[in-house]
Amino acid sequence: MNDSMGAFAGIGNTPLVELRRVAPANGARIFVKLEWANPTGSMKDRMARTAVEGAVRDGRLIPGGTVVEYTAGTTGISLAFACAVLGFGLHVVFSDAFSDEKRRTMLAFGATVEDVPSDNGAITETLIKRMIARAAEVSKQPGMWWCDQLNNHDAVTGYLPLGEEIWTQTKGRIDAFVHTVGTAHSIHGVTRSLRAHNPDISVFAVEPAESAVLSGQPTGPNRTEGIGIGFVPPLWEPNAVDGILTVSADEAMDMARRLARQEGLFAGTSSGANVVAALRTAERMGPGSTIVTILCDSGLRYLSTELYRSGTI
Repeated sequence: MNDSMGAFAGIGNTPLVELRRVAPANGARIFVKLEWANPTGSMKDRMARTAVEGAVRDGRLIPGGTVVEYTAGTTGISLAFACAVLGFGLHVVFSDAFSDEKRRTMLAFGATVEDVPSDNGAITETLIKRMIARAAEVSKQPGMWWCDQLNNHDAVTGYLPLGEEIWTQTKGRIDAFVHTVGTAHSIHGVTRSLRAHNPDISVFAVEPAESAVLSGQPTGPNRTEGIGIGFVPPLWEPNAVDGILTVSADEAMDMARRLARQEGLFAGTSSGANVVAALRTAERMGPGSTIVTILCDSGLRYLSTELYRSGTI
């Protein structure tokens, strides 16, 4: 398995651009990595490939087998892409709490999608744990391999190149990395790569203000898809970060809309949260510093949601 294998060749080497209009006038420079340039439009293509290939290598996923996963949709789309490339089936445990665009995209790649109903569209700890339990149940069927992204150690490997790309594109001139936490694999993978070059780079995690469990606050319903699962991710490494910033869904959505209108960058809510947190960090660090964050996926996935639905923009 190598980069010459079909569509996998399109993963990675995404652009890094500087924010011009939303960045503070007297703060640090802010660069964003455009992860929607990956084949399915998100950074999750990186981890999906490494997770599936890892399972194939050690025999957990057999020829003709089916991958099973719980997902808010972004990982599901990337797994559907990887399974299409490698010739595996995919059974997704999803929910009506997440965008219909994600559902349609997974179906387009050939996945089977089943729903765990939410409580009026709220993303909660209870919902996520019910989705996990259902995926575990499905995975007991013959020929199934459960990706189990929260506990998948192969997934972080997919993000090591992301950190290397950031280091190369900034020519090593990076003072801080700011990024949201879902499974925590992406922030950990990027951090490991960057700190292998410079252990003094600061790293700040971002989580929803409505469910700031990493900050020691109570769990709660959350409207930022893809992050804030309502409990501490099992592979979370608190000592790997220098601080945790909280951003509300309203702040994140407002910023996502600003990015589209003022920077020409069309992204989802978690990307907006990243930029809000990066702006706060830039104001604190001041001129002369460089901050990098991630635009995790494309705004095309959220056209039917409150983020871009008519009347909210």
